[in-house]
Amino acid sequence: MNFLLDCFLHLPLLIIFLFESLVKCFIPKKKKSVTGEIVLITGAGHGIGRLTAIEFAKLKSRLVLWDINKHGIEDTAAECKRLGAKVHTFVVDCSNREDIYSTAKKVKTEVGDVSILVNNAGVVYTADFFSTQDPQIEKTFEVNVLAHFWTSKAFLPAMMKNNHGHIVTVASAAGHTAVPFLLAYCSSKFAAVGFHRALTEELAALGRTGVKTTCLCPNFINTGFIKNPSTNLGPTLEPEHVVEELMNGILTERKMIFVPSIIHLLILMEKMLPERFLAVLKRKINIKFDAVIEYKTKEQ
Repeated sequence: MNFLLDCFLHLPLLIIFLFESLVKCFIPKKKKSVTGEIVLITGAGHGIGRLTAIEFAKLKSRLVLWDINKHGIEDTAAECKRLGAKVHTFVVDCSNREDIYSTAKKVKTEVGDVSILVNNAGVVYTADFFSTQDPQIEKTFEVNVLAHFWTSKAFLPAMMKNNHGHIVTVASAAGHTAVPFLLAYCSSKFAAVGFHRALTEELAALGRTGVKTTCLCPNFINTGFIKNPSTNLGPTLEPEHVVEELMNGILTERKMIFVPSIIHLLILMEKMLPERFLAVLKRKINIKFDAVIEYKTKEQ
């Protein structure tokens, strides 16, 4: 009862903060400088990771590129060097904790303290629950969320000591709403979103307000990881557009980025609307992609 009374007494503050948020929507936020910052990007050999590295190179950041694919990060590094950036490359298996820790030591010795960490590496397997092999489930979690713990444990202490830094979590819209035949992927991305939110709260509780956090949650992206995706929410996203939104979010220190922004509204609706209406809405959204579905075959 006391809690409800306290909430009621705080209604004037709610009105003030809502008005403040509305005003801020019409005032462009100043972008911070990342010139000279040491930026580490996992999964930098292709897709979102590669394009993000190129954008940081344009902004004169020092780049540390990680990927399991040596050829991929060398191509990314060459493009970033062409733009005038200093680049260091490391072949790293982000599903291997010891590989992450040992490479992190090399980075700190050879390059310095990372001040912007972009946890981008990810894997996805499109199949029904029983068709997804046990090693695939394990690897999904190892890369999509556990790697975020190991990289952050390695580089966050220096950020906290200096009260300066930025942890970026590349998650997915599938980290907020479930999709059939992406069970392992959705579960890992829910965990990644949870990691971002919990880390944000912990940094605030410790008074490390200078260490920022950002989480990217896009819809299907045209990177080839998921075959023939489609949805009535709009066309498959081009990676250049997603990276533009990501960079703007990092530079303006946004905590959560949805691409397209309508996903945020749909997530709010999912929490408030009746279950039967949500079932109708999901049929209208009509998410489709190529997937291995053996369960139906076995039933027949």
